[in-house]
Amino acid sequence: MWRTFLAVHMTGSLSAAARSMGITQPAVSAQLQSLERLVGERLFDRGARGVTPTPRADELATRLAVPFGALADALAGARPAEAPHEQPVRLGGASEVLGEVVAPVVGPLIADGLRLQIVPGLTDALVDALRSGSLDLVIASQRPRGRALVAAPLVDETFVLVASPAMAAGLPAGRASALRAADLSRVPLLAYAHDLPVLRRYWRHVFGDRLEREPALIFPDLRALRDAAIGGAGVTALPSYLCRAALDSGALVELNPTDDPPINTLYLLRRPGGRALPHVQRVIDMLRGPVAASVAGDR
Repeated sequence: MWRTFLAVHMTGSLSAAARSMGITQPAVSAQLQSLERLVGERLFDRGARGVTPTPRADELATRLAVPFGALADALAGARPAEAPHEQPVRLGGASEVLGEVVAPVVGPLIADGLRLQIVPGLTDALVDALRSGSLDLVIASQRPRGRALVAAPLVDETFVLVASPAMAAGLPAGRASALRAADLSRVPLLAYAHDLPVLRRYWRHVFGDRLEREPALIFPDLRALRDAAIGGAGVTALPSYLCRAALDSGALVELNPTDDPPINTLYLLRRPGGRALPHVQRVIDMLRGPVAASVAGDR
């Protein structure tokens, strides 16, 4: 009964908990009902996207985490050394972060026997997959609502406005002086989506102006926008980690350098329910270490 409770609390889903335990969903529901009668109150609020733990459920999960974690550690110690690596760690996030920052630093973990399944996608879909138990960790561009997941700030990504040297040289203020929004009124804009989410934020934060333009190029991949900017297609705003090498080599020029650039916080999401398994914790340590340092620009 208590193991079932922890499984539901961790996955946020009756069906995912049933799959993880190898029992049926009605059996999970029956055990939860028995436990709620035992404690004398409701433990989960049912919704269209799964279940959300009540404060009482969160308290119980916290109290149970230590003894059940110790039991898991004891069982892991009794198995062969490779047992914790039998299941891959399933990590979701934006394709740009996963491809440009995560993939280059996973070598030591893979060489040590850890298996990693990387799943690119948009935050909302990845959060749903995490809640259902299909993922273990998610790097998210925003903090999800509710208490069903644990969200910890991972790193702030900084956005810069960039263009090719030729396009920068043709701007009214040149590449050395501060630009105004009006200086960019005729340049082609390269955007992630039709509503220019990143560029609008840059215009509002840096220029104090509302951007009302149609993009010249829409491509839902920031790496593609970087390459298009290098090719002289137009101006775009990118996270600094995506264009650092191009700026260092001179393939791109930063327009309007500022001491107060727009930032966006990336969050590391996981399901609640006590300590992470050892191989999952190793991935968490990697994300908080070299991945966060790379995004932040630490050398």
